[in-house]
Amino acid sequence: MEHSLPACFKAYDIRGKVPEELHPQLAYDIGRAFAAVYGVKKVVVGRDIRLTSAELVGALTSGLLDSGVDVLDLGLCGTEEMYHAAFSMEAAGVDGGIIVTASHNPADYNGMKIVTRGARPVTGESGLLEMGRLIVGGELPEMSSRPGRCEMIAGKESYIRHLLGSIDPQRLRPLKLVVNSGNGCAGAIIDLLEAHLAVEFIKVNHEPDGTFPHGVPNPLLPERRAETAKMVLESGADMGIAWDGDFDRCFFWDELGNFIEGYYIVGLLALEMLEKEPGGRILYDPRLTWNTEELVRAAGGVPIMTRTGHAFIKERMRQEDAIYGGEMSAHHYFRDFGYCDSGMIPWLLVCSLLSRRGVTLSELVSARMAAFPVSGEINNRVGDPDAVIRAVEMAYSAGEKDFTDGLSIAFPEFRFNIRKSNTEPLLRLNVETRADARLLKINTDELLDLIK
Repeated sequence: MEHSLPACFKAYDIRGKVPEELHPQLAYDIGRAFAAVYGVKKVVVGRDIRLTSAELVGALTSGLLDSGVDVLDLGLCGTEEMYHAAFSMEAAGVDGGIIVTASHNPADYNGMKIVTRGARPVTGESGLLEMGRLIVGGELPEMSSRPGRCEMIAGKESYIRHLLGSIDPQRLRPLKLVVNSGNGCAGAIIDLLEAHLAVEFIKVNHEPDGTFPHGVPNPLLPERRAETAKMVLESGADMGIAWDGDFDRCFFWDELGNFIEGYYIVGLLALEMLEKEPGGRILYDPRLTWNTEELVRAAGGVPIMTRTGHAFIKERMRQEDAIYGGEMSAHHYFRDFGYCDSGMIPWLLVCSLLSRRGVTLSELVSARMAAFPVSGEINNRVGDPDAVIRAVEMAYSAGEKDFTDGLSIAFPEFRFNIRKSNTEPLLRLNVETRADARLLKINTDELLDLIK
């Protein structure tokens, strides 16, 4: 039964405290279980900067090798580097990938993100739970009579070329950018891109450091945003960018030091992708929708709502042949990047957009923020989330309902989404209106009173 699985086995990945919930023996067993459930023969592995990652990836690699799986070791890297290796090296026999990372979680956590052939995500339903059952039940198969071979992959040239292929570097104007890596893994990629771009980088917390001397890199936390905003203002930069630890998400500040909600970045990137492929399909999540829908339709694209979560979005993107998918949580997915999320391609596209239009980031987003003001995601811990959602549905029964992900209810001038978190015991609320900040506050307060 699911409750007997290791505590670190989640809906989309593996994540838990070290060593209580994730430790080298379990990492070894995960390697063995991955080989058994998916029959992989050649796997790319990588790790983030966390102090426990090297030991865990070593144990994981041993489990794969003992199962007869060949391992290509990427070393220290971001999650999207593993994705890129998995889909770009498929023709060379790579049929899976694992990175040891806990992204933006606290320093005493670690985890794994796992993909199969073509960088398709492993989820509970697609085999992760079966892996856990094999481990807990002591049902792992015998070790292979032919151990696998491990080979280090040197250099990141192919990945860097792919990133640069998303723009025309020669058409970028000489922008000044504050880049805050949060002492995670992004700094090394910025250094490699720097040689190809006529851009001045002001580097903050640039060196990788698993002790996280300036706090865990999670720019979604308001207290982690002030440093980047301050540097933008002090340096007169055109834009600020920050990443989480494994840089699969990136966050933006305009030239005035204002943090830009990921929702508005989704709209900008949708426009940039439709510039390349008019009439393309754009995926977006149900939490906040009106701005994206209006921009995509006006640009001749096809907006398609999908469930929140990387596994759902990647599957739907393949079904729809969508050119881009965006979540307000700062995950951005690209068909030309193996339908995977990237934290590097978005800022390159925004730089391209600023250069081509000759405008500032605040000029690009301020009108959209005024047209569709939002509450920001508000998290609430409640005893019975389902009962709260039922009560909200009854209180707002006159609105137009949608159950794509949680409960969305729309009225002519405002809409909201309330949903249970996939990863934490929380209810998440998002509210937006049509150009009415006063109505936004009224309705947000009313909803919070009902939730609490």
